[in-house]
Amino acid sequence: MNLNIKDTFNKELPHDLNRQNSRRQVLNACFSYVIPRLPSSPTLVHASDEVMKEIGLDEKDENSEDFLSVFSGKKLLEGTDPYAMCYGGHQFGNWAGQLGDGRAINLGEVVNGAKRWALQLKGAGATPYSRSADGLAVLRSSVREHLCSEAMFHLGVPTTRSLSLMLTGDKVLRDVLYDGNSAYEKGAVVCRVAPSFIRFGNFQILAARKDMASLKKLADHTIRHFFPHLKEGTKNGYVDFFREVTNRSLDMVVHWQRVGFVHGVMNTDNMSILGLTIDYGPYGWLEGYDAGWTPNTTDGQGKRYQFGNQPGVVMWNLAQLGSAIAPLINEIEPLEAVLKDFKEKYVAAYTKMMGQKLGLEVRSGSNAALIQELEAVLPVTEVDMTIFFRNLAKFSKEGHTDDGTAFLSPIIDAFYQPEDLKGEVLEAWREWFAKYFNRLNEDGISDEERRVAMDQVNPKYVFRNYMAQMAIEKADNNDFSLVDELYLLLKQPYGEQPDQQKWFAKRPEWARHKVGCSMLSCSS
Repeated sequence: MNLNIKDTFNKELPHDLNRQNSRRQVLNACFSYVIPRLPSSPTLVHASDEVMKEIGLDEKDENSEDFLSVFSGKKLLEGTDPYAMCYGGHQFGNWAGQLGDGRAINLGEVVNGAKRWALQLKGAGATPYSRSADGLAVLRSSVREHLCSEAMFHLGVPTTRSLSLMLTGDKVLRDVLYDGNSAYEKGAVVCRVAPSFIRFGNFQILAARKDMASLKKLADHTIRHFFPHLKEGTKNGYVDFFREVTNRSLDMVVHWQRVGFVHGVMNTDNMSILGLTIDYGPYGWLEGYDAGWTPNTTDGQGKRYQFGNQPGVVMWNLAQLGSAIAPLINEIEPLEAVLKDFKEKYVAAYTKMMGQKLGLEVRSGSNAALIQELEAVLPVTEVDMTIFFRNLAKFSKEGHTDDGTAFLSPIIDAFYQPEDLKGEVLEAWREWFAKYFNRLNEDGISDEERRVAMDQVNPKYVFRNYMAQMAIEKADNNDFSLVDELYLLLKQPYGEQPDQQKWFAKRPEWARHKVGCSMLSCSS
């Protein structure tokens, strides 16, 4: 196995002078050197063929002893010095101080072609940032992270990737529901891959500690390697850097809203400086369209991270990043101007995205009203978001607005209780569709052209929680066939895949309240 190792983060930035792997506050450093924990008997569950090629590996490498050993944490890559990053963050709106990579260990950076990739093991043991935790991960959360990372990439959502999923051969004690009923589960390790895993929190912890020298080094390092068109070490460069991070974060959250993805734990330490979706914990996709839904049990009462609030939270998180880098600029006004732009840009980007989902031509103002009216009628009765928008493309411009329900026939499968379609509910849908059909006729786009365009932005297949749970339960019995099947399915989320039609379906009733299928905890 031959990888082109070209480390920068642990070569250019200040490190923790203490090499002991003991829980502690790490000062005046961006990272601590850590050696992964030795797994007792690692086995490969699944590897992404695409990610292997991205980092410079091929199929024969996947079947090698080196691949198994390196990406389970059993053996170090030659010429590397693994490390865990130091960062802080706001958790549920409250400053938490030092957090850091409590169970993530960066193996190194690989350059392949013109791309740089950081390789990071999640679940490979404790680090100085683990606090009271063990630094390990279990199979259920690792299956979810591995498959979701790749599913998001193929949906066109900015994301970290996943190279491999390994069983460690060890048992890990976890309390799934935080109710005092701990049990042993199978341990696992995922190898996450991204250009960088630098987070908002990396900047925040240095600013909070007034370590301006390290803050400047981190900002300059980030600009140098990931925003090289900007001028590092200058006031304008830092402002432009903040603007680019803001634009990328905006793009990311618009994609989340497009596909119905809910992150579940959007703390500032879970925000990538590159605008990538990072840390797949208690995430989920909307089943019934509900702007107030959160998949995170910890957030069940406050609902800070509910679907409809995600854009606002991104902006709030960006404001915390702006505060962290403000000392490098010595004034706050340019950063405030960037945040003001975010508000305006988001409204425009969201309206454009929703117009595309509806197959509408871009028209100033006219789309916004139709979108808002749809968002008001969708939650009136339970409607599957994915199926609704995918099947909306099947309407003809003429439509049907008779006294019955024939006009709803193309999307009837999206309704969980079609018997609710009567009285005021039915009239609300009839009124909206009448306006929608009028707009389609005004636009003059052929039904076929519109269908093709809509099918490119409205996925047919998303990684629903019940699908993940089915794969987890099989994998827990050493049957990885469904992991393989779903990986292939989710590579083509916009394709019809008629042989996989069984996955284009509403959440089954048995999954409505089942643990792992509705809401999830952070326990993993």
